[in-house]
Amino acid sequence: MHILAAFDKFKDSMPADRACEAALKGAQLALGESHIYTAAPLTDGGEGFCPILTQSVDGYIEFHKVCGPLGEELEAPLGWVEIAKIPKAARQFLGVNKGKMAIIEMASVAGLEQVPAAQRHPGHCTTRGVGELIRIAVAEEASAILLGIGGSATSDLGLGALEALGLNFCPSGQITPAQWDQVHTITGSIELEVPPIYIACDVENPLLGPQGAAAIYGPQKGLAPDEITAFDDASERVAKQLCQFFGKEDARLKVLGSGAAGGLGFGLNVASEASYVPGFELVTAWLDLASKIKHADLVLTGEGKFDNSSLAGKGPYALLAAAYSSDTNAILFAGYAEETAAQSVRDRFPGTAAYSISPEGIPLAQALKGAPEFLTQKVAEVLQSRTTHDR
Repeated sequence: MHILAAFDKFKDSMPADRACEAALKGAQLALGESHIYTAAPLTDGGEGFCPILTQSVDGYIEFHKVCGPLGEELEAPLGWVEIAKIPKAARQFLGVNKGKMAIIEMASVAGLEQVPAAQRHPGHCTTRGVGELIRIAVAEEASAILLGIGGSATSDLGLGALEALGLNFCPSGQITPAQWDQVHTITGSIELEVPPIYIACDVENPLLGPQGAAAIYGPQKGLAPDEITAFDDASERVAKQLCQFFGKEDARLKVLGSGAAGGLGFGLNVASEASYVPGFELVTAWLDLASKIKHADLVLTGEGKFDNSSLAGKGPYALLAAAYSSDTNAILFAGYAEETAAQSVRDRFPGTAAYSISPEGIPLAQALKGAPEFLTQKVAEVLQSRTTHDR
């Protein structure tokens, strides 16, 4: 029997590779050592994007000191891979076939995980570190740049990144949305010859409006409900200034995906024609997940919280769909699986089960801390029960 563990991260608890490890440990406890156990950590463009993709094609990772989301210095990874080693199915999304590609993970340099809960607010966070990593990638002669933009703490339209690349927005420097009222004239220029930038993104939200960056993602980044309208209005004013500076049409504000990561993709698209690529499809092809699923007898997957937002094509749900299409049995384990979402899984993919791993009534802090052990225990319990039932 071949068991494939393909988990996304459990946010604030354990990364994807640790979740895969914990799940396979549980499977081995229940089924024994005589089976084939394979791990395939998932990434949606957020935490783990750089190491998972880089290591899967024998690339290497450098660490550089750059600006963090609150202006502090931090060390962030920069992955390097030979483009020729990327699976052909993944290269078709990228439009490049030779040279070396730099892989940047926004979550590691401008991510919510770097900002203490009490200090989270998009008005005070910058994407400058992303721009600094782009500068380093250009200096080290990247043929192309792949940018994962999940898990962001920011909503600065990418102005911080563009500032690091040579633009000036306000006298004080270190632009964040808190200084947007000082943005009257944009000066400077992109000082480097930037190679093609590909932005891995599955979010289709536009930049503005009720489905835009501030309304949908602002609250989880610390934006209060009564701040959303003013923040959206300020975003529109500055975004139009940026379009005017680069001679681009305001229609770019309405492009699907422009609201992802607080508009980082929007800013890079306007300034350097960065293009969006479908994140999960790219990762699936890059990691050859379709083949792994096809050759597995059982797929174990999951994430920290599985709710209705997970049904919009996020990694674990997309994996369940792929497994169902391949007639491969699959089970989902989440720190917390919301019942309506779990029922949707059972309805759409008959025979597929979904479980919460956290003991009922346990405090959140304890659930987060104990997630690896809880995952191991739950996987072992479920598989042991199935094995006993099948006898």
